[in-house]
Amino acid sequence: MKNIYMKVVVVACVATTTLIGIQNRTAEAFTGEHSVKIENLLIKEKQETKIQQAGFDIQKLSMTHDKIQDKVIKQEKEKRKQDKGKKEKMKEEYSIKISSKEKDLLARLVQAEAKGEPFKGKVAVATVVLNRLKSPEFPDTITGVIQQKVGDCYAFSPVQNGQIKKPASKDAKKAAEVALKSKDRLHDSVYFYNPEIATDTWIRSRDVVTTIGNHVFAK
Repeated sequence: MKNIYMKVVVVACVATTTLIGIQNRTAEAFTGEHSVKIENLLIKEKQETKIQQAGFDIQKLSMTHDKIQDKVIKQEKEKRKQDKGKKEKMKEEYSIKISSKEKDLLARLVQAEAKGEPFKGKVAVATVVLNRLKSPEFPDTITGVIQQKVGDCYAFSPVQNGQIKKPASKDAKKAAEVALKSKDRLHDSVYFYNPEIATDTWIRSRDVVTTIGNHVFAK
C-alpha cells in the first residue's frame, strides 16, 4: 500500500513539473513574440517618422525656394521700376517743352536750313537753336532765337529771304521732335555754317565741334 502511495506521489510530481515547464515555455514564447511585435512596431514608427520628416523637409525646402524666388522677382520688378523712373527723369531733364506754334517754326527753320542734308544734320540744326535758347547770349524763346537780328540782318538767312514761311517736311518735323527730346547737345554748339558758301570770317574763327553733311557746327 505504501509503495502504491509513493508511486502516485511521484507521478503527481512529474506531472506538476511538466506542466510548469510547459507554462514557462508558453510564457517565454508569448513574451518573445510580444517583444518582436513591439520592436517591429517601433521600427515602423521610426520609418514613418523619417518619411514624414523627409516630406516636411522637402515641403520646407520648396517653401523656402518659393520665398526666395518671390523675393528675387520682387527685387527685379523694383529695379525695373527704378530704372524706368530714372529714364523718365532723364527725359524730363533733357526734354524741352515749347508751344506747338514754336515747334512748327523750329521745323520750318530746319526745313529751310537743312533741306537736302541727312536726318542727323537736320537734328543738329534744330539742336543749335535749342542750345541758343539755353544760352544767356541769346533770346530765351524759340521765336526770339529764330527771329533775332544781328545788326541789320537776321541771324538765320531763311528768315531774311522768306524761306522760313514755307511749310516743313515730315522729316524736318521729326528732326525737331528728336532734338527736343535728345540729351545730345552737340557739345553746346550754337553756330553752324556751310564752309563752301560762308563769307563771314568771324564765323570761321569759332571752335569747330563736328561736321555733319555740308554743315560745320561750332561754339
